[in-house]
Amino acid sequence: MSQEIHGWEPEATRRAAGDAESSRANRGWWDRNADEYQGDHGAFLGDDRFVWGPEGLDEAEAALLGPAGSLRGLDVLEVGAGAAPVSYTHLPFRDGSFDLACSAYGAVPFVADPVQVFREVHRVLRPGGRWVFSVTHPVRWAFPDEPGPEGLSVAASYFDRVPYVEQDEQGHAVYVEHHRTLGDRVRDVVAGGFRLLDLVEPEWPAWNHQEWGGWSPLRGNLIPGTAIFVCERDRRTW
Repeated sequence: MSQEIHGWEPEATRRAAGDAESSRANRGWWDRNADEYQGDHGAFLGDDRFVWGPEGLDEAEAALLGPAGSLRGLDVLEVGAGAAPVSYTHLPFRDGSFDLACSAYGAVPFVADPVQVFREVHRVLRPGGRWVFSVTHPVRWAFPDEPGPEGLSVAASYFDRVPYVEQDEQGHAVYVEHHRTLGDRVRDVVAGGFRLLDLVEPEWPAWNHQEWGGWSPLRGNLIPGTAIFVCERDRRTW
């Protein structure tokens, strides 16, 4: 994820990073790199599509938010940063304001306390509302973030939950990403008040020849790159 900033390259490390530092670093990263990100990936994401990850799984095909045509007239919340391809909005809202919520590589990988995010989503959803979010597949954290053969050998412990941090020359974080195991993600979903309906691991399609960071046809045909959690709000209130 490294980006050159004012002539220097951030230092990549693994260290603790809490809510405040993560939020500040990632907002700053996006403010600096939004135009370049859109320039690199805008054509792939499209102007009127909703793509769940670098594999190219389109919501029009996947229907993870609901069957085609069933979303008309619903109140939908997108939670996240990045390209925000569906809408541009922010929390908090009134309790029970939305019928469903979604996040494609948005806020979830970049916050230190995902349960807090899930509980906020739970709060603003109506009973039975759906919450669907995609993240880097947890198994990817054991492999180098490289698209070629060097990215196919385990290089770290899958169970090492220390955040990935890029920092400036003064040691201030400029980008933070948090790793959670697959089990952690499921427990976070439940702790947030949701029921897990499905866990989707998109396969790499034959038509997709692009490389996007550590995602590539080579790796995508061997190990999963994206995990999509399809959840439903329970009937409780917080």
